[in-house]
Amino acid sequence: MTSPIEDQEVFLTDGEIEIEGRMPWSSNATFLVKVHAGDLVHRAIYKPVRGERPLWDFDPGLHRREAAAYRLSNVLGLGIVPTTVIRDGPFGVGSLQWFVEVDHSEHYFTILEQRPDLHPQLRAMAAFDVVANNTDRKAGHCLVAGDHIWGIDHGLCFAAEDKLRTVIWDFAGEHLDADLLVALERLSRSVPLEVSILLDDDESFALQRRAQSLANDGVLPTDPSGHRYPWPLV
Repeated sequence: MTSPIEDQEVFLTDGEIEIEGRMPWSSNATFLVKVHAGDLVHRAIYKPVRGERPLWDFDPGLHRREAAAYRLSNVLGLGIVPTTVIRDGPFGVGSLQWFVEVDHSEHYFTILEQRPDLHPQLRAMAAFDVVANNTDRKAGHCLVAGDHIWGIDHGLCFAAEDKLRTVIWDFAGEHLDADLLVALERLSRSVPLEVSILLDDDESFALQRRAQSLANDGVLPTDPSGHRYPWPLV
C-alpha cells in the first residue's frame, strides 16, 4: 500500500481521492481513502466540513484546525502530526491527513507503561497540547509507529479560551528541552503566517500568550483541579 513518496504535501494536494469507507466510532464523518498519483498510492484520512456535527464552542471548519496543528508541530520542530492539507474532495472541502500504519491496540497508557524510551516524545506532545490548547487529547489519539509517536484528531484545538483537556499529565512539572523553549519563545513573538492564516485573530493572539507562558515557566503545567481530562479517556 505504500510507495516512496518524497513530498507528502504535494501528493495529498494533487492526488486523486478514492473513498474506501467510513471510519467507525467517529463523531464526525471521517473517511479512509486511497490517494492516487500515477503509480503511487497511499492511504489518508479525509474529514469533510459538511460531515461535521454542530458544536456550541467551535465554529464550523475543524479542518482548518487539523491543518494548523500539523503546521504548528513543524514550526515547533516536533514532527508529531502526520502531514495534513486542506483540499476539495468527494464530499467537498476538508482536511486530508497522511495515514500512519500502527497497532491500534497501543495508546498513550500502554506507551507510557511499556516504552520509557519514548517518554521524551510524550513530554513533547504534552507541551504541544498546552500551546495548541487541545481540548480532546484522548489516549487513542497517541499512536506509535516503531520508535515514533504521532498525534491525531486535532479539530478541537486553538480556542482562544483556555480549554485544555488531555490524558497526558504524568509529566507535569518536568522541564522542557532547550530547543523547544527557543521555538516557543520565537512563537510568542510572532505566529508564522502558515499557522495564523488558518486561525482567527483572537486565536492567534491566544496561541502567542500560551507559548510565552510555557516558555517563561520552562516546565509542563499541573492540573490542581484534577478535572482537565477528556471523555472517554481512550
